[in-house]
Amino acid sequence: MSSRRGVISLDQANKIADGIPPVLVEDVAQGKVAAISVSKKEGEEEFDASKKPPFSLGQIRAAIPKHCWERSVARSFSYVARDVAVVIALAYVAAVADSWLLWPLYWLAQGTMFWAIFVLGHDCGHGSFSASKTLNNVVGHVMHSFILVPYHGWRISHRTHHANHGHVENDESWYPMTASLYKTLDYWGRLGRLQLPVPLFAYPIYLWTRSPGKNGSHFNPKSDLFEDSEWKEVTTSTACWLVMAAILCFGVSEVGFMWMLKLYFVPYIVNVMWLDAVTYLHHHGYEKKVPWYRGQEWSYMRGGLSTIDRDYGFFNKIHHDIGTHVVHHLFPQIPHYHLCEATAAVKPLLGNYYREPEKSGPLPLHLVPVIVKSFNEDHFVADEGDIVFYQKDLKSE
Repeated sequence: MSSRRGVISLDQANKIADGIPPVLVEDVAQGKVAAISVSKKEGEEEFDASKKPPFSLGQIRAAIPKHCWERSVARSFSYVARDVAVVIALAYVAAVADSWLLWPLYWLAQGTMFWAIFVLGHDCGHGSFSASKTLNNVVGHVMHSFILVPYHGWRISHRTHHANHGHVENDESWYPMTASLYKTLDYWGRLGRLQLPVPLFAYPIYLWTRSPGKNGSHFNPKSDLFEDSEWKEVTTSTACWLVMAAILCFGVSEVGFMWMLKLYFVPYIVNVMWLDAVTYLHHHGYEKKVPWYRGQEWSYMRGGLSTIDRDYGFFNKIHHDIGTHVVHHLFPQIPHYHLCEATAAVKPLLGNYYREPEKSGPLPLHLVPVIVKSFNEDHFVADEGDIVFYQKDLKSE
């Protein structure tokens, strides 16, 4: 079993999952924050990735109103009830109408709702759904198994991502390839990672095999992703996944493959596209290149500040404000329904260390050229250097 050396320890990651930063630079008195502001003013120096922020993680935490940390079971379940009701209603209307004029609209709408359900399971994995670990795990298993995600397997690898965000080697999912790794990729490897639209269908493959340069499966308790003590949790989630797979097979046998394709499998693919696009955009494609760190230059706070907030227009509330990503990465136990307020509270402190999302109209069409440009240019980072940025041209390597 791998000890995952160089990655933040299991205990530290658990603290992060509980919303407690691994290191507070200073103790902050109750709710009081030092009067530090790095807001961009006319003539002020642009953001410099080599300079460490002039504020601490504790100061960011103290700037967030206390009630933003409060979790409400009733409110969390209201979102579950809303999403489940919409999913059932959409499926019912589509099945009764059975019109090829409506099926494409159903696929887009239902796939979007599947993604919203993923976000609620994601909250359970972070402990932001409720204060009860048992309740979080039960709801998380139901929500994630429904969309064929192994809850604990994903939760543990996602915890590793949060604990090591922005670190070239230790991050998990959508981390950058080094130039030497990039050179070893064959045609199919580059196609799967860099050539749109193929990477937008990558999530199921990632669950089974992870990303280039890393080994392991989210379904196998002996994978390098997990500690020995997590065997039971991973096995339970894999069993739940198999139950959902069996239910889908039963559905195919009862109503036929075409009906299940129309009702479930096409929306599932739309959900996967949402998941891959959103998670990619939160770490790539900003107008100015986002730094990635190694060695002494990396810290939990700097890694979190290298994430990007996004505006998804009409979809913001449907997707439970998943676009408020910077504060979520720094303090993942804040419930999604408090993230907008928490973000507004810390923006004056963060100044130009906060990447303001480009405002969208009703539809986030402005993000299409962003993701196309990023996949075309953000291919690898240098093999050496403690602060690196994505590159495209291998001539200098």
